[in-house]
Amino acid sequence: MNRERRKAENLRGVGDRGQWASKTEYVLSVAGNVVGLGNVWRFPYLCYKNGGGAFLVPYALLAVVCGIPLFLMETSFGQYTQDGFITCWRKLCPLAEGIGYGFFIMKLYDFSYILVQVWALFYLVFSVRSQLPWVSCDNTWNTVYCLGLQSFNSSNVTAAYTNISSAATEFWERRVLNMSSGIEELGTLSWELVLCLLFSWMFCYFTIWKGIKSSGKVAYFTATFPYVMLFILLIRGLTLPGAWEGVYYYLYPDINRLANLEVWTEALSQIFFSYSLVIGTLNVLGSYNHYNNNCYKDCFWLCLLNSGTSFVAGFVVFSVLGFMSQKLGVTVDNVAESGPGLAFIAYPQATAMMPLPQFWTFCFFLMLILLAVDTHFVTVETVITSVSDLFPAFFRTPRRREIFVFIICLTCFLLHLPLVSQ
Repeated sequence: MNRERRKAENLRGVGDRGQWASKTEYVLSVAGNVVGLGNVWRFPYLCYKNGGGAFLVPYALLAVVCGIPLFLMETSFGQYTQDGFITCWRKLCPLAEGIGYGFFIMKLYDFSYILVQVWALFYLVFSVRSQLPWVSCDNTWNTVYCLGLQSFNSSNVTAAYTNISSAATEFWERRVLNMSSGIEELGTLSWELVLCLLFSWMFCYFTIWKGIKSSGKVAYFTATFPYVMLFILLIRGLTLPGAWEGVYYYLYPDINRLANLEVWTEALSQIFFSYSLVIGTLNVLGSYNHYNNNCYKDCFWLCLLNSGTSFVAGFVVFSVLGFMSQKLGVTVDNVAESGPGLAFIAYPQATAMMPLPQFWTFCFFLMLILLAVDTHFVTVETVITSVSDLFPAFFRTPRRREIFVFIICLTCFLLHLPLVSQ
């Protein structure tokens, strides 16, 4: 009791921690965080790879059994304690405070997620050129083994994916990443990627420097506009020739795959990944709610929104891949990829085949940037909040939080410079 009394005396005059200005800001911030690149470039590929429509069975079952309950539990932990993920666990169970510090270390690693935003910003700048640079092999970075988009046909496309590199692949590896011969050869910095990295960290700083007062307002745009882009790309994708062949590959049910344990494992990993479970994010976002907020209802609808977005994103991706496969004269499985290969090689190549390629490429990478921005600034905000809650008497005073955020952003910018080298 004496320790608690002394703590209360020390906190007298400390600034208010703050709460969400409205339920809308909370919902948009959580939605912007959990709806990210995992919905666009991971779920569709996993669905196609693990049985198509049959994959939805373990995915839906595990979402109900594991995803939604854990989402609710973590949110309610934060709402109940009104603290970041370190002090939250200290209040719930002092012996488990190490879980919070574990979250802290994981979050520092997650800061490198900003690189996806950097790459997408680089592509966005190039997408407004009169000719997209990943279409032809007439550029200084291309090799003699390069195969331009116009040269693709049914007889040489196999070679393009084995012995010969496509123009899109060479743009990604030799122009964007400018890859060296190995990880031991650091090489030089790419000044263009450095500028993109600087801009990304500056945007992050001015988004969160005032805490949820500023980040909550930014979420009105960054969380909603990707859905506008997604809807535009969905309509365009489904109206392309060959689109429904891609959709067929995406959803064709292979019931036999349900007997494979790996399918269930990947369904569960996707739930944890896309719902942002067990990394402390939901604790912090929930901690800014009012104590009596109906988080049960919020969590149910947010989980439904997340899974629904993943499902719709599959139509966006595979309709375009179906169009691309028809153009190249191959099956969809020869162009379907996951991860960076889908976002930075296959999809830009596909949009380059459409009328008005610059417009569709711009829409895609703008959506990618906003999806990455939401997740990243929430990640940084959770770390700032958790550290501030550890030392409230120091950080909840005028201007100290802004200085701390600036130091974090500047330090991380400098630490990430090797990641934009060769």
